[in-house]
Parts: sequence; C-alpha cells; structure tokens
Amino acid sequence: MLKKQTVWLLTMLSLMIVLSVYYMMSDTEDIAYINTGNQETEQTVNQDQMDDDVEIEDINEIQSNELFTTIRMELEDERNIKKDRLKEIVASSSATANEINEAINEMDELEKMTTKETILQETILATNENYEDVLVRAEENKVHVHVITDNLPREDAVKIMQMVKDELGEIVVDVNFQATNS
Repeated sequence: MLKKQTVWLLTMLSLMIVLSVYYMMSDTEDIAYINTGNQETEQTVNQDQMDDDVEIEDINEIQSNELFTTIRMELEDERNIKKDRLKEIVASSSATANEINEAINEMDELEKMTTKETILQETILATNENYEDVLVRAEENKVHVHVITDNLPREDAVKIMQMVKDELGEIVVDVNFQATNS
C-alpha cells in the first residue's frame, strides 16, 4: 500500500512540475509572438493591455508566488517521504533499538527544522511590509532565504542573516531577492 502511495505522490509531483514549466514557457512564447507580430496586431494588443492592466499585474504576481508555493510543496513532499521511511524503520520488527532511536531523533529534527523555517518566514515577512513573500529552505549546512521585493538593501539582508543565525545558530546563510513583477 505504501509503495502505491509513493508512486502516486511522485507521479503527481512530476505532473505538477511539467505543467508549471509548460505554463511558464507558454507565457514567454506569447510575448515573443506579440513583439514580433505586425503593427496592427501590436496596436490591438496594446489597447487590450490598457483595458486589462489590473488583470495582467495580478497574473504576474500569482506566477511569482506560485513558484514559492511549488518549492514549498516539493520540500514538504520530500520530507514526508523521508518521514515515511523513518516510520517504516520504527515500525520494523527487524530494526535494532539504536536504529529506532536514530529514526525517531531524525523525525524530531525534521519537525523542528520545518517549524523553524515557518517561524523565520513569518518573522521576516512581518519585519518589512515591502516583502511580498519569503521562502526559507534549510539544507544540511546552509540556509537559503529568498525574498520577493522591489529591492533588498544590504542592511535588510544583514538583518535577515542575523535573524536566521539567532534561530538556527551559526550556519551559512544565503539571502537572495526576486524583483516584484508590478
């Protein structure tokens, strides 16, 4: 039963990734077509764009946020698969007491890291109203922080690094920002 669930999960994840890439690529193809079209087509499109400016901006904002949501979902799926494997070890009758303890400790560490990432995301987002979204991903010995904002001054990046170090201890922190589409 577990293998069927895992295969289903991986299939859905793969489908989601393929559709996301297709969706992103289809938008750039439309823009290229419009820019290389004849003059009448460009004028018609420009008039339509003037009428629908608000809708176009909303679509661009959704695309940026969808990227972070997709990454969060993939990370959660990876961790759930790892937790399932650890639960199998704990439930296994052939596992030693030491293996069971290590599996339980690793599950606890995964939960703690997920909680700390969420706390950091909410804290960083609350510190500046100009941040549209924040994504924190902790790896073995490095933390990646991605912020959607118009600009990220050096002082703000240093504050973010300090927040991460306060929460997670001495660890390498990588802070990047993605410009908003509006």
